[in-house]
Amino acid sequence: MQIQVNDAPDIGALVRAARKAGGLRQDDPARAIGVSENFMDRVENGAEGIQWGKLFQVLSGLGVRVLVDVPEAATSAQHPVLRLHQT
Repeated sequence: MQIQVNDAPDIGALVRAARKAGGLRQDDPARAIGVSENFMDRVENGAEGIQWGKLFQVLSGLGVRVLVDVPEAATSAQHPVLRLHQT
């Protein structure tokens, strides 16, 4: 399922929904993923200033994939990262 995300609270709501769908309390996935329960709470509440690396740990740990829809003009750029990740 694809869901449009516009801000941090949208991501937080999706993280919370993914966690609850697995029947997990915040402390269970936090420990398994390697982040604090406080960090998990901050993500779920859409807090600003979240560390990107940890956020992607949480998303990956809960099975949430992130896809970005960019204008085609941006994908034709010669940037090495864009060339590596085009599908």
